[in-house]
Parts: sequence; C-alpha cells; structure tokens
Amino acid sequence: MKLHLLKVLLLSLSLVSCFKKKQSDHSTLPLKETFRFNIGSEPPTLDWNKATDTTSSLIVDNIMDGLLNYDFSKKPAGLKPALAKKWSSTPDGKIWTFTMRKGVKWSDGKEFRASHIKDGWERLLNPKTASEYAYFLYPIKNARAYSEGKIKDFSQVGVSINEQGQLVVELKKGKSYFPYFVSHTSTYPIRKDIIEKYGSRWTDPQNIVTLGAYNLKVWEHDKRIVLERNTDYYNQAAKIKNILIHIIPESGTALNLFERGKLDAIGDLPSRELPVLRKKKEYRSHPIMSIYYYGINIKKKPFDDVRVRKAFNMAIDRKQITNLLKGDQVPLRGWVPIDLLGYDPSIGFQFNPEKAQALMDEAGYRDRSTFPRVTISYNTHEDHKRVAAKVQAQLKKHLHIQVELANEEWKTYLQSLKTGRQQIYRMGWVADYPDPDNFMTLMTSYSENNHTGWGNDPYDSLVEKAGTLLDEKERLKLYVEAQKILIEEESAVIPIYSAQSHWLISDRIAVFPLNIMGKISFKEVEFK
Repeated sequence: MKLHLLKVLLLSLSLVSCFKKKQSDHSTLPLKETFRFNIGSEPPTLDWNKATDTTSSLIVDNIMDGLLNYDFSKKPAGLKPALAKKWSSTPDGKIWTFTMRKGVKWSDGKEFRASHIKDGWERLLNPKTASEYAYFLYPIKNARAYSEGKIKDFSQVGVSINEQGQLVVELKKGKSYFPYFVSHTSTYPIRKDIIEKYGSRWTDPQNIVTLGAYNLKVWEHDKRIVLERNTDYYNQAAKIKNILIHIIPESGTALNLFERGKLDAIGDLPSRELPVLRKKKEYRSHPIMSIYYYGINIKKKPFDDVRVRKAFNMAIDRKQITNLLKGDQVPLRGWVPIDLLGYDPSIGFQFNPEKAQALMDEAGYRDRSTFPRVTISYNTHEDHKRVAAKVQAQLKKHLHIQVELANEEWKTYLQSLKTGRQQIYRMGWVADYPDPDNFMTLMTSYSENNHTGWGNDPYDSLVEKAGTLLDEKERLKLYVEAQKILIEEESAVIPIYSAQSHWLISDRIAVFPLNIMGKISFKEVEFK
C-alpha cells in the first residue's frame, strides 16, 4: 500500500495557536474516554474499493472488517477469523471456502451476508470502478478478464455462494497465501444499496454504513475525524470509546502538541529531531516491511533509454541518504525489503559514478548540456524534500546534470501519478500482506499501482509462477531472477531503503500495539 509520511523541520507556535482556535469544540469529548491521534493529511478517500494509501486505510480498517484479520502474535504475521469464522481449501490450494459468522449486523441493523462480499469483489473488479487494487483478485478464475472488460458477466468469475451460504472461490492456480488477500482493505464487503442511493457521497458520516469496531461519527475535512465505539460490534469490543484524529500536516506542530499533552501518540517524527527524541521515555521503534523508492517513467525522454535509467541508479549513494535521515533505514538496491523471502543484498547496482558517467556518454550525452530537463516529483513532506535534495546534489556531482524538484500535496500527488506526467516520482510501499508477492506484483504490467509505464512479460511470468510454488527455495530463485530483470536489466525503479517506524506514545497509554505491517488497530489500544 502506498506509504505516506508528513514531516517538517520547525515547530510553529503560530500554527499551534491557529490549531487551538479551530479545534476548540473538542472539549465535548471526555478525556478519559478519548484517544487522541494525528494523521498528516486528509484521507484521499474512504471508499475502500478505491483507497490505495495508508492514510485512507487507517480509517477504513478501524470502521470495517474483512473476511479475515491479521494476527501479529505470529511471525511475521498470521491470520485469524473476522467476518468468516473459518476457511479451508482443497489440497492443491485452488478452491477456497469461507464460512460466514451468523448474526453480524451492519451499523444500520441490516444483517451481513456473504453476498455483500461478492458485491464488493464485483465492484472492485468492475472496469467502471477503476480500482488500482483490482489486480489483487486476478488469481481468481476469470477475474482479470472481467476487470479488463473481456467478460461482461460476473457469474463467470470464480466467486460463488453455495447452498450453505458459504463463499466459494476458485483460483486459476493454487495459492497457499490467498487468504491474506481477503484480509486487505480493498476486498471488504459493501452495501450496494447504500452506494446506489448516495452515489459519491456514500462515505459521508451521515450516509456510510459499516461493521467494524468503530463507527465514523465526524469527518471535518482537513481538520479532524472522530470515531465512536460500535456497541453492536460482533467481535471483542473496543476498549476506548472515542478516537479523535487530528489532521495535522506539520509534524513539528504534532510534536509540540504531544509534548503539551494534547496528543496520545504520534508516529510521524521529524528525522532531524530523532537523535533527541530517541532519549525520551515515550519513544518506541519497530521494524516495518516497506520500501522507499523512485519510479522512473520509461515513456518520458530521456528515460526511454535504459542506459540513462541505469546511470541514475548507479549515481545515487543510498548510504548517504540513510545517514542523512538517521532513522535506522537499511539501504536497498533490490526490490524486496529486509527479513522477507526474496531479499538479497547482491541484487541491484552498487554505487558507481564512473560507470554511470560512461553509460551517459554511451547514451549520447557526452556533452551534458544536451541532456533534457528532468524533474523529480514528490509529495509535500520535509523528509521527502531532504531526500530529493540529496539525490539532486548527487546527480549534479556524479553525472554533471541539473535536476529540478517539484512537490504536491498528497491527495493531488496521487491524482497526478495517474496522469503519467512525472519523469521520476517518489513513492513508498508498505506490505499489504507479509509475502514477497505483494512487492513483486506491484511492478507487473497489469498493476494499477505501477506508474512507470514499464511492463515485461518474462517478469510477469516469473512472479506469477513463484506465487504458485510452495517450495521456498524455488520461489526465492524466481524472485531473484525477476528482481534482476526489473532493476539490473530494465532499471524501471530506483530502490533506496527499507524503513523503520518511530513513535512517541504517551504515559497514559498502557497498550499501543506496533507491528511489522504498520497496522494501527484502535480497538486494541488501552489506557492505564
């Protein structure tokens, strides 16, 4: 899932003052019943069939449930029952059967049924929805053909409900980890009647119907979101009644509010402040399966020449970037993050400015003054700016070229990515499920989250074949081969590092579970 961070260098007292004036009505929520949190931007959407970023999914994951939930008591992460009380498969992993819980009710009192899952998957795959996560269901028989408009009748897709009311899913080929897919935000059930009634406004608090641990009570755009405990939740009830989520773009402002006791937890810590913040008793850190990278639009000159793409890859010293951020990031040249099957530090390009310059010469740019104008795009964030400026300086020093920088607010930035106008774009990806397949399928030719314009049939075949294998050694071989195509042969992306999460958690919090996927489950948070 697209990872968004917002950080800033300076603490702004004027912004804090403005914040207090705008949020003065928060006193109506009793402090002893309210957990106070912040996010760095307005969620682009709460339509879970369309959401692609961590900001949106944070809210959706706390007001909705899927067939299964992640179990972080297992390493790296297992699964536990949610809307489905049990699940099973045929020995070849090709047909999966999910048995629904009885008596689960939506927030308007209507009973949940397996058909609501089927409706959600039909909408996710429907070409009219234009979901960037449709490819998640492509392992299902005829799902891709339906998503691409080659099949019009959804009954031909391998999703059905049997006489016992169970959801039966037929895959093209067996996948042992398919249940992880049905834990993902994009695959949650929908209420078709609500969407048809309210159209694009169906996610407004007064219209939305959900079945998670919390209900969406307030959504003041660009200001705050309030979640209220769902007293009819089918599973273990949330321990805290209210979740007050401030929308604070400036991480320095959020830090100031935390230190004044106005926030209970913040996870967007300014990197410049980390050496000092690490010493605080409230500081926590946790590994997270993620990658930070630059995508290259291969359809835009001069990056239609693979030699230029390779030169850029070789001219960036990743260690300098991780030293700059001081956040325990691990420099990354391959496409799979550390501690996950497929991670191999030998994959990718070593920092080699001499070879990079030679490739530029071979590409016809011996006279660097003839090199076209190049812009690196990133979403507004102090650390993204710092990284981009460092890369800009390295390219100037090692390739003797000028590179410009451009930034946009997160929601606008995501829309811009869809237009394909960027030459080089910054992006992060945090695991949707704890398997290398999640990172490898990101760059397939049919992935709507692949904004490089690059597609490669041998790469697609290797990734798809690896996803059907049970032997880890065989899977590893294919993932290594595929990564070499993506990075060493084609250089469609520039991996930079694998990240670590950093938090400040108030003393009044007894439990704030951190996990390898960066999932924040408010129902598990406890006060002392």
